[in-house]
Amino acid sequence: MYDMKALYEAESVDHALALMQEHPDALVMAGGSDVLIKMREGKLAGREFVSIYMLDEMRGITLTKDGTIRIGSLTSFSHVIRSEIVQQHIPVLAEAISMIGGPQVRNIGTIGGNTCNGVTSADSGATLMALDAEVELRGPEGTRVIPLQKFYIKPGVVDIKRGELQMALLIKKEGYEGYTGHFIKYAMRDAMDIATLGCSVNVRLSEDKQTIEDCRVAFGVAGPVPMRLPSAEEVVRGASISDDLMHAFAEATEADVNPRTSWRAKKEFRLHLIKTMAERALRACITKAGGTI
Repeated sequence: MYDMKALYEAESVDHALALMQEHPDALVMAGGSDVLIKMREGKLAGREFVSIYMLDEMRGITLTKDGTIRIGSLTSFSHVIRSEIVQQHIPVLAEAISMIGGPQVRNIGTIGGNTCNGVTSADSGATLMALDAEVELRGPEGTRVIPLQKFYIKPGVVDIKRGELQMALLIKKEGYEGYTGHFIKYAMRDAMDIATLGCSVNVRLSEDKQTIEDCRVAFGVAGPVPMRLPSAEEVVRGASISDDLMHAFAEATEADVNPRTSWRAKKEFRLHLIKTMAERALRACITKAGGTI
């Protein structure tokens, strides 16, 4: 059923990096919730694998001295959902991840694997992007940090150089402090289904709750990779809250998206959903933050 050439079990991050240098064509396997399915289908027959699943140094969620939330790439979805740090500072991420698969998938699947797959339908991708998340990578040349927006290159392809490991996802204090978020997933079923569209919005209101000081909106499945919508963000940034503004925000989303037709939904239907979901998510953020429309 699982036709692999070899499986190498890493004992530490340094050991994993050494194994990847020794076996440059080997694939990295974390929780395996996606890789094992591909293997069972015969798509990865005869490949070598480096398993990093036992590396606890890549797990856990911490709050650094400067307020950065650091989420280890091997942290399971279930642990992200239950994290007190996430619940206190970025509950929208828990909302989004709780919609991934079922309990078994959330227990084994990792947030690093979800982002490294490079698929536009990943439920964590849009929400992390709306939080201005960054990616920490370690390889033979040391450690580098890049914005999540630049991490996604094209469907199934992310900016991981040969021999690198994704170590963590980083959310700086300025990315979440004072912001209120909301996530909406549209799928054909309520559970265990891939998103037809996913929308995440983060908003920071003025002290009097009358003005949108800042807004970040990101979508999954609105294009080939998870994406931010700068045109829509610019429409509401610094503007007074009103019904007209909500509608203008929805209309502006069309400028940045490029959904495709698939068996799940036609392009035209996705365009309609994008406007509807963006407006609903923005309204929800404003209400959660104590504003009124």
